[in-house]
Amino acid sequence: MVLAIGIVGGIFIGRYVADIQLSPEEQKLRTILGLIREQYVDDIDIDSLMEKSIPDILASLDPHSAYIPKSELTITNNELESSFGGVGVSFQVINDTVTVVEVVSEGPAEKVGMLAGDQILSADGKTLTGSGITTEDVFSTLRGKEGTKVKLKVKRRSSRKPLEFVVTRGEIPSKSVDVTYMTGEDTGYIRVSKFARNTYNEFLEALADLKFKGAKRYVVDLRGNSGGFMDQAIYMANEFLPAGRMIVYTKGRRPENETVAVSDGNGQFQNAELVVLTNEFSASASEIFAGAIQDNDRGLVIGRRTFGKGLVQNQTMLPDSSAVRLTVARYFTPSGRSIQKEYKRGKDGKYEMDIVDRYSHGEFYSQDSIKLDKSKEFITEGGRKVYGGGGIMPDIFVPEDTTGYTSYYVEAMNHSHVLNFARSMADSYRPLMKEKTLDSMLRIIPRDDTLLNNFVQYAAANGLPARWYYINQSRALLLNQIKAVLARDLVGFDAYIRVLNDSDPALHEALDALKSGRSPVKIVPGKTVSKKTVSKK
Repeated sequence: MVLAIGIVGGIFIGRYVADIQLSPEEQKLRTILGLIREQYVDDIDIDSLMEKSIPDILASLDPHSAYIPKSELTITNNELESSFGGVGVSFQVINDTVTVVEVVSEGPAEKVGMLAGDQILSADGKTLTGSGITTEDVFSTLRGKEGTKVKLKVKRRSSRKPLEFVVTRGEIPSKSVDVTYMTGEDTGYIRVSKFARNTYNEFLEALADLKFKGAKRYVVDLRGNSGGFMDQAIYMANEFLPAGRMIVYTKGRRPENETVAVSDGNGQFQNAELVVLTNEFSASASEIFAGAIQDNDRGLVIGRRTFGKGLVQNQTMLPDSSAVRLTVARYFTPSGRSIQKEYKRGKDGKYEMDIVDRYSHGEFYSQDSIKLDKSKEFITEGGRKVYGGGGIMPDIFVPEDTTGYTSYYVEAMNHSHVLNFARSMADSYRPLMKEKTLDSMLRIIPRDDTLLNNFVQYAAANGLPARWYYINQSRALLLNQIKAVLARDLVGFDAYIRVLNDSDPALHEALDALKSGRSPVKIVPGKTVSKKTVSKK
């Protein structure tokens, strides 16, 4: 009896102590939930009510803290851990609309022509817009058995009318270093599409393979890479830096969230020349890598300003197998820059619309449209000025190339005429391929004039009238896109990117910088040698 009384007394004392430790606001919330449970006119499931409220609470903190329900956790983790089934897009629900953040390389959505920035309006007739839409709703419609089809209605900024894509669900490739090849005698190209658990190992293998083929210089393409695991970016940067160079550091409220990553001097490519390609969809871990290379004057960053995500999340499992990704720190580049772009607590919509705003005020096309915050000026290891407050600004700005963009070209791309034409051609030419190489493909397909004429006839038969004034303006673009899709279907994804890169101004700028000496500030272990030619552009 004494033991029982002691246990019961301990329970009541424990509850009393817990109650007095609650803040007035926490006690208020508990009281409100109690009133709803006991007195509300209808019977309410309090657990369900809390499940709906938690995402709003976290969203009021910052743009990247998030609640992951139990039903979504496995799917969400799989996107960085391994292969998974679906349509092959990463998305965010922005302003009550499903916005594609990334289209997975070689995935089903990429094969039908979907692009980052597309807004998914519906799937198989089910509306995916409105205040009630959740990520769980999106997953339930996009995911499905491999081989099944889903019809997506999509809004794209270059099209006045919604576009429709029929996507065949399939396994989504988990490879993160998805394209590697030699461009020239001594320059290797590596495209990293995400930072997954195995990215560093894939990256190191790619570097070694290119070095074996004669590479002394490297172009690392992070365009469209929305990030992932921070440690993988640190390991990659370490390969290029001499000992004792800071790569990144984090600051948080708690000591365990304050870390410093410093190069150990064991990198195998410390003296190799390097260029990093970025754009507005390069985020998080991509910015860690680019920032480390830029701030240490180890290489040039070329392209457009990066996304600007400098918040670090820690995932904590909850008792019901759901999880919370809570922002616990900010990360800073070696010069001291926080590259996190500005945001206001709560859903004001401005943060989510930042990329659209950049496009609207001309930043994609003119460096002069970028307003640098001079109050956030920092100095690199070699004495160059760099700026914080909103992404990594490239050393050499390359605008979005709209040369050849006409209404004919845009319609041909948006309505998949190029895609469908190339696929029909691929079926005809596949039996003629003696070997599965790009050179073999280019030998057997028609010459440019014939290829373009055949496409124009095909498009006209499918509802796109021939307008030769615009067709001639878009000639180079149309031919490049047709050959690229043919290369993907007949040879592989690697060949697809190689063909697209043939007319890529950012890559051409990178190769020119490497050849002309405007490439990196050369660094040897323990010593930095500045090049005046690297100063500014």
